[in-house]
Amino acid sequence: MTRPDYLIQGEPSRLFPVLATTSKEGRTTSIVLACMTLIHEFGAELLSSLGQRIGVRSRLETFTEVVFKGQKLDTKNRPDGLIILKTGGREWKAMIEAKVGNNPITAEQIEKYREIAKEHKIDCVVTISNQFATTPTAHPVEDVRKSRSKIPVYHWSWMYIRTMADLLIRNENVEDDDQSILLKELIRFLTHESAGIKGFDRMPPEWSELNRHVSAGGKILAKSPEAIAVIEAWHQETKDLSLILSRDTETIVRQRLSRKHMNDLVERQKEELRLLRENHQLKLSLDIPDAAAPLEVIADLNRRALEAGMTLRAPEDKKSSKARLNWLLRQIRAESDADVYVRFCWPGRSEDTTHSLADLRADPDLCEKDKNGLQVVSFHIYITKRLGGKFTQQTNFIVELEQLVPFFYKEIGQDLNVWRKPAPRIKETAAKDDFVEPLNEDDAE
Repeated sequence: MTRPDYLIQGEPSRLFPVLATTSKEGRTTSIVLACMTLIHEFGAELLSSLGQRIGVRSRLETFTEVVFKGQKLDTKNRPDGLIILKTGGREWKAMIEAKVGNNPITAEQIEKYREIAKEHKIDCVVTISNQFATTPTAHPVEDVRKSRSKIPVYHWSWMYIRTMADLLIRNENVEDDDQSILLKELIRFLTHESAGIKGFDRMPPEWSELNRHVSAGGKILAKSPEAIAVIEAWHQETKDLSLILSRDTETIVRQRLSRKHMNDLVERQKEELRLLRENHQLKLSLDIPDAAAPLEVIADLNRRALEAGMTLRAPEDKKSSKARLNWLLRQIRAESDADVYVRFCWPGRSEDTTHSLADLRADPDLCEKDKNGLQVVSFHIYITKRLGGKFTQQTNFIVELEQLVPFFYKEIGQDLNVWRKPAPRIKETAAKDDFVEPLNEDDAE
């Protein structure tokens, strides 16, 4: 692997980098970049998230500790790596900036790298850290997103990289046995604390302050810095939660967002701030492949409670609400009914009703109370957990959330099925006169 002539320093990425034990960033970055070049499926998976395809004739090269021509040999402002994808006569290049532990990506440093990228015709900058992004294009640092630079900046969280590696192994998508062993060793390395990689594990101090303010009956202002800090932290946690479920289900779980919110983070933040101000709630919807419905999560500051649930359309081929309820109850195999509830959605302006699962199992007729003549339209089955003081604590809130959501899906969500309208059937009483005999040759004459 020949070093490009626009670099005055740079080494091919090594699986076993010879670096100081204090250089966690350099070591972890080198190992991951080396694995991208050595494990075809791993490199292809990560680059596909940036819109790049590795073809049969493509060649992937990665370098670490790079210094470009005209750049000072300053370790503080030196990119951590460089990715070069060669396909025929075309080259696509990405500069890498990585942080581990609690070290954040800074907009000031990224702007310097954008200038270097522009000068040397590097296509983009890719940042890697323990910060989370909903998609690689939605950078977690606001000032990076707002920059007017034409050099795009993408972001991978270390947990995203680990999750993609994990899914490749669990789904047996690595063809070469040696490469599969190597990827397993990478996962083992990334899960060890020495790699400096971690999930989102605590809300900011503003979380506790905002909860105290709401409990005291205070109003959340339109541009409340505490509320904005909480929403930004919520975005970090919701992405981490989707990665946790991805590893648990061995498939890719994504946050469910409208196209408008996916492309406009400012508008998304405004809508979530409105919900927090008016309802004192944070919400999340997760798309799990082939699940009966999106998994909906609510953090309610008024009740200091968490909810996780799914909404199912009621079966229209059953006439009574009780029969429709029994269709749902047959699907719920949860051993414990504690804290499990069903919300009934009725047609027109009739208000929703809610009953505990335990009460409904004991008396299914309960669902039709005060709803005579109406047929339930849909069910929202959910688990709710009141946390009390734990809800306001920065760490315990995250711990409880990351326990409740996978628990709901395992105990209830994964067993739910969508109702589908039955196919039309031929009636047994159909008149024989409706059947027309085909003409034979003699009749045709």
